Amino acid sequence: MWTLSKHARQLESVISERTAEVQNLSQRLLQVQDEERRKVARDLHDTTGQTLAALKISLSLLQESCKKDSSTLSAISDVAQLADQAIEEIRTMSYLLHPPLLDEVGFVCAAEWFIEGFAKRSGINVKADIANSRERLPKRMEIALFRVLQESLTNVHRHSKASDASVRFHHLTEAVILEIRDFGQGIPPERLRLLREVGPETGVGLAGMRERLRELNGKLEIESDEYGTNMRAIVPLYAMAPCQLGNYEQTAASGPACQ
Repeated sequence: MWTLSKHARQLESVISERTAEVQNLSQRLLQVQDEERRKVARDLHDTTGQTLAALKISLSLLQESCKKDSSTLSAISDVAQLADQAIEEIRTMSYLLHPPLLDEVGFVCAAEWFIEGFAKRSGINVKADIANSRERLPKRMEIALFRVLQESLTNVHRHSKASDASVRFHHLTEAVILEIRDFGQGIPPERLRLLREVGPETGVGLAGMRERLRELNGKLEIESDEYGTNMRAIVPLYAMAPCQLGNYEQTAASGPACQ
């Protein structure tokens, strides 16, 4: 009996160690993903975006030299419109990968920008209740909250069949709370049960949100009924000690506020 108990304890220890290793690997993969998104966003803006801008300048010069040839001028105008469209799409893609506002002025401004753009792109009316605060959150926390917002609203657009949604963000004394609610068809009870569990059925997006919040000692809650679905991310503000924040996060409170 003693030997069996000893083996059981050893097995539990091994399982605990392997679980910790998997969580550390998942967190590292998310960090690498964010770093790659930032790099791709910068490359799109600095290379492809600049190439298209140069194309626009060349087209403008060509238009000046072809004023007397109406057919050629019309063709050039069509190409210029396509260039404008490409520039706008590249800018949007770059900002969605990693919005500059997230680094420059923080989660609140980036969230307001994303919600406004999401409403225009999706046709879903989103009511935002976002408490503005001059105090910046730790950088990793801001990135995690923004990715939760992105993934949640993307799911609203894909699955809820809702025409209305709401986003609430509150910066409390001990925690920050981000809620994304849709007023759509809701999630069937059996599917909701699976989504609340940790397993392959939850999908990559939901698993990524949970992993980001777990790293911050936070949690993700899901509620759903026939009136819609509510996703709630709760992150305690003691999640990171000051020594973990780095100079950027420690001085962020004195940074620019969202206008």
